Amino acid sequence: MSVLVIPVSSRDRIQGLDVAAITLVEYGDYQCPKCAEAHDIVQHLQQHFGEQVCFVFRHFPRNHLHPQAQQAAEAAEAAARQGKFWQMHDYLFHHQHALGNGYLAEYADALGLDVMQFLRDMAAHIYADRVREDLASGIHSGVCQTPTFFINCLRYDGACDRQTLTATLKQQLEVNP
Repeated sequence: MSVLVIPVSSRDRIQGLDVAAITLVEYGDYQCPKCAEAHDIVQHLQQHFGEQVCFVFRHFPRNHLHPQAQQAAEAAEAAARQGKFWQMHDYLFHHQHALGNGYLAEYADALGLDVMQFLRDMAAHIYADRVREDLASGIHSGVCQTPTFFINCLRYDGACDRQTLTATLKQQLEVNP
């Protein structure tokens, strides 16, 4: 079983309390259909378990399969600069069929971002290194596909469906209340 090599830190995109009983880390790709399904499952898990789960998202764009994944990840980071990472994160998964530059600018506008700043950040690729750092951390932790989850630093290799993940997290809570 693989372990999460780079521990969760303040550098990460985190939802929930860092002292939660369960830390769920996802390596994901905004253009990956399975990641969009996982996004809905994660939202369910967050609602179901509340403050017992801390969710962390790390970028793992699989550019050879999804040519717009890298720029979508950079768009999420550009939105983070303006305090709207999670809003853009949700938007990208809900609109993953349209991730071209024009669409990304529309999403930034819809989220109330400073679109000119967003476009400057995107044109300069100022978040490309951050995305590559997430990708490298995933590779070092044995990630080779998306989505890949780590539960309390151990890679989860089970089925990626709502029922199985819910049961797995319940088991984790019994072990680590």
